[in-house]
Amino acid sequence: METELSAEERSKDAFFERLAKISEEMVAKHGKEFSMGALVLAARWIAENKVGQQLKTN
Repeated sequence: METELSAEERSKDAFFERLAKISEEMVAKHGKEFSMGALVLAARWIAENKVGQQLKTN
């Protein structure tokens, strides 16, 4: 029995596909450690409401 996905579910699936692709690209170019660290850092920025803020460089 197939169930049609809602617009929200289709949108989330599309984001997961994009995340998978960029994750694979990062692993191929820079390795697993970098890729995991980058994704964890991104999650931290989201949790701290820092998404969209410019990075400060020294």
